[in-house]
Amino acid sequence: MSQVIACIDTFNHTAETVCDYANWASVQMQAPLTLLHVLEKNEAPVKANLSGSIGLGAREHLLEELSSLDEQRSKILREQGRLLLEEAKKRVDVTAIPSLETLQRHGDLIENLLDLEASTRLLVMGREGSHAHETSHIGSHLESVIRTVQRPILISVSDFKAPSRFMIAYDASPTAKKVLERVAASPLLKGIPCFVLMVGAKTETQLEQLSEAKQTLEKAGFLVETDIRAGEVDSVIHQTLKDVEADLLVMGAYGHSRIRQFLVGSTTTKLLRSAQVPLLLLR
Repeated sequence: MSQVIACIDTFNHTAETVCDYANWASVQMQAPLTLLHVLEKNEAPVKANLSGSIGLGAREHLLEELSSLDEQRSKILREQGRLLLEEAKKRVDVTAIPSLETLQRHGDLIENLLDLEASTRLLVMGREGSHAHETSHIGSHLESVIRTVQRPILISVSDFKAPSRFMIAYDASPTAKKVLERVAASPLLKGIPCFVLMVGAKTETQLEQLSEAKQTLEKAGFLVETDIRAGEVDSVIHQTLKDVEADLLVMGAYGHSRIRQFLVGSTTTKLLRSAQVPLLLLR
């Protein structure tokens, strides 16, 4: 796992933000950056069914014309993608990262991401898709990518802002402990103050678990604050992010506890739609 991959589908404000966060992550981790654009299968025109009563000669002529149009359209889409990647490349500070590559592929986005998974250190995607008309709109591929790709995913939201404080939603589960270990071991968030939140009652067990989490991060050099707050998970998370002025939310992607269930099914949509800060989802 070596590279940061930024998914670019069209060059709008979302793509600019994806480039900015990917650039930031590449600098933090000193990892190569790849700007990826996938020409999906559904972008190709659907061929008409000409097997009816059209004469043989006319049918062959029309098929030839359709084939020619398909080829022209394919060339146009490839060129459009190349220009899109060139624009994205201009957004990146190439002097601050190890290397920069642009990559155009054909086919299904998820299939391509899975093919690149072994060499992916971090995947960066925008919350809004290319056809989003509202800032809370979720791109059509995002939830599928979250469920399928087994690499850390940074989801950009709104304008870029280099994180000055991040918050971890923690529940002391094995998955959450792995999240702590990955944060502690990675250079991505080094030097940035951390706030660890547990949702529930302040029992002795919860307090002990939170203390252990704090010690894990402090041993890795993080400045850590913690708290346990009662209430509905989504409301508590969003309010705490505001209270502590965190610029990034870190969570485990899946699981069965209250916090981890928050990223399953329709609650995934709810979280992504309402989030005001980027999310880093870890396995």
